[in-house]
Amino acid sequence: MARNLVTGGAGFIGSAIVRELLARGERPRVLDNFSTGRRENLADVLQRIDLVEGDLRDPAAVAAACQGVDCVFHEAALPSVPRSLERPQDSNDVNVTGTLNLLVAARDAKVRRVVYAGSSSAYGNTPVLPKVETMVPNPLSPYAVAKLAGELYCSVFSRNYGLETVTLRYFNVFGPRQDPTSPYAAVIPKFLRAIARGESPVIHGDGTQSRDFTYVDNVVAANLLAATAPGVSGEVMNVACGERVTLLDLHAQLCALLGSKLQPCFGPPRAGDVQHSLADIGKARRLLDYAPIVSFVDGLRRLERWTRGTAR
Repeated sequence: MARNLVTGGAGFIGSAIVRELLARGERPRVLDNFSTGRRENLADVLQRIDLVEGDLRDPAAVAAACQGVDCVFHEAALPSVPRSLERPQDSNDVNVTGTLNLLVAARDAKVRRVVYAGSSSAYGNTPVLPKVETMVPNPLSPYAVAKLAGELYCSVFSRNYGLETVTLRYFNVFGPRQDPTSPYAAVIPKFLRAIARGESPVIHGDGTQSRDFTYVDNVVAANLLAATAPGVSGEVMNVACGERVTLLDLHAQLCALLGSKLQPCFGPPRAGDVQHSLADIGKARRLLDYAPIVSFVDGLRRLERWTRGTAR
């Protein structure tokens, strides 16, 4: 019987959590509809997991996936700020209604705890840095609204139904198995792929915008800590490195890593994008004993080595 369920387990972060659970000797269950998750992310471990192919928007599929489970790592979502601006209804259906379906199913199945993948997009464009969990949210996109709604639902279920929930607000996660080919690809895999192919990456804006880039192993570690830490039900915590990197710095680092002298191209700023993002990770340090285990620079090196290895 699977003790842990990973929704969106075929996705970039979900598949990394699945691999860590396997490394700990467990047989996790995965719920995924493969709309954004990729089968190849699980191809080498399919015999060691319980795979439920289903959609968050289908209450029956979600209920079946939650049966007999102790903890749910809720990674499934329809990601991307630009996609949500194009398709706000879809973003709401998956990220809000789907999360509500998951919480109801977890409550009814007597799941002990749900660890929810929140988003730093909840903070919006407030100029105050670093971002602290006590700040008033100011979401700028349908995606940000939906992810914030999900964490509020988690809090309500903790208060009213006895279902333990922990929200981890992720800041710009990157690492292996992140799809660089999607039109909604995140900036690091997109830049890395372009530079490796001898193409100038496109920076939307002037490149001075900054992000708290967080290697995926840090996020996986935070999830596993959040699954077992005592006295944290209903809490919301930032998960990041607590460092700020501009897109110009990112481009320079990748060029140095790949031995390239390519100059970036510049395009207009994108709607819904925040200018600066930096996390205060003090709360996660206190409540989870969380600390980043992989720095930004080391994470870039690891990703480049992994990408080079898969290209052979």
